[in-house]
Amino acid sequence: MREGGLKREAGAAGLILASLGGIVGSGWLFGPLNAAKAAGPAALIAWAIGGVAILMLAFVYAELTTAFPRAGAVIALPKLSHGKLLATVMSWVVLLGYLTSAPAEATAVITYANNYVHGLVLADGTLSGAGFVAAVALLAVFALINTLAIRLVLRVNGVITIWKLAIPMLTAIAFLLARFHPANFTAHGFAPHGVAGIFSAVATSGVIYAYTGFRAAVELAGESRHPKRDLPIAIVGSVAIGFLLYAALQIAFIGAVSPGDLAKGWSALRFTGLSGPFAGLAGLLGMSWLAVLLYIDSAISPAGVAIIAYTSTPRLFYAAGHEGLVRGPFARVSRAGVPIVGVAIAFAVGVVFLLPLPSWRALIKVVAAAALLSYGMASVSLITLRRTMPVERHPRPFKLAFGVPVAGLAFIVANFIIVWTGAHTANVMMGYVLIAAVLYAVVQRATHGGFDHLEIAEAWWIAPYFAGLWALANLGPKNLTHGIGALSDLALSVILALFSVAILVVAARSGLADPVEAKQTIAAR
Repeated sequence: MREGGLKREAGAAGLILASLGGIVGSGWLFGPLNAAKAAGPAALIAWAIGGVAILMLAFVYAELTTAFPRAGAVIALPKLSHGKLLATVMSWVVLLGYLTSAPAEATAVITYANNYVHGLVLADGTLSGAGFVAAVALLAVFALINTLAIRLVLRVNGVITIWKLAIPMLTAIAFLLARFHPANFTAHGFAPHGVAGIFSAVATSGVIYAYTGFRAAVELAGESRHPKRDLPIAIVGSVAIGFLLYAALQIAFIGAVSPGDLAKGWSALRFTGLSGPFAGLAGLLGMSWLAVLLYIDSAISPAGVAIIAYTSTPRLFYAAGHEGLVRGPFARVSRAGVPIVGVAIAFAVGVVFLLPLPSWRALIKVVAAAALLSYGMASVSLITLRRTMPVERHPRPFKLAFGVPVAGLAFIVANFIIVWTGAHTANVMMGYVLIAAVLYAVVQRATHGGFDHLEIAEAWWIAPYFAGLWALANLGPKNLTHGIGALSDLALSVILALFSVAILVVAARSGLADPVEAKQTIAAR
């Protein structure tokens, strides 16, 4: 291995396929079923809400990554705007989401495989001993692929992604032509569980989890040949295509379900092959050829997402080392230009996460919440850098129109979805962050004798921000956040909106007064 930089070998096609490869994974295999059970036909609104939320964040990233194209942008950007301490804290959050993504996809593969190789998944949807071993083997394969040069990884992903896009499109068309019951959209009410059902579907059914795959292009920003041109296309284009695809799949799924299987309503939907919903429906419709393709895709689609997750995760470790947030060999790359140490760590920790979270639903809620928490920081960075580095004096290659209000709205929406993931997810995330913070404080005290070297003045607000999100999730209504019910839906919404605005104002004013490194980065672009 040698010390060196990442290679700029990623073109526009590779970047957009990388993001689409993340978006079209196990989310399409399970998301439409879970969303329909949570929200009924109003699941379409859930996909729209999720798409708009992620698209706003994608536009924010389009400005930032073209102006500051750095590997590990999700943590590099907070460092540029607020310093190392905030970047370090956010690296813990990002790491949580990344390290649970590949295990979630491996679990999805095993769950579908249980339809024809029985005994891999238990009755409650968790992995059996044999399923755990199979998932670990899959993670090892994903890790090995990512020891290749990035151009080869993107080529492998490109081939997989073409397949992954073709099969869902074929499925939507085939279902619409084979059987479509318009009455399914109204028979039990368009939104049988009301607004709470829609919000819950956005956060917990796989909707947001699916869309978060757009981050691949963000993490590969430092390896883009032409970031000014390619990154906005890849980031925004992948989200837009993903939304159209998922909307078509949701419509096709709702229309294809037999009215008899809906006798007890959407929440009680049951049919043969439910654990592999699209394949099960294809079999019931007599399209055995499609069912076979879907069972094949149940391995290929999640595998493609996991490969990209293992592409992004090591680059987070690389960025943490390169940005000086951690010590050790994290900034070292192999002869192929791959942060090989990060690949090894991502595999090892991914295996560990399979133990306490051995099911797809348990994993994706943590992934989605962690992803949105980290993505929301991009809004904070954009607004802060617009103040400390005005675009008039520091032009951006891509300037987001109405950038400050769009970024602010994106931050607020991200906070809403984080709280909607529920009290349990908030407890897991904040418990993890608290443990990481205590360990970090102990290390800093031991190595530096105190905390004066930390940029606390720029990052202090992160503590009340995290605490507020945790408290609101636990105080929220039982039918939405599974909290104690101290707040109604309306009260929660009003308080959360005001809280988000207050945090955003304080955070933007707390940024580095003179972001020297950001100015140097944009000048060297």
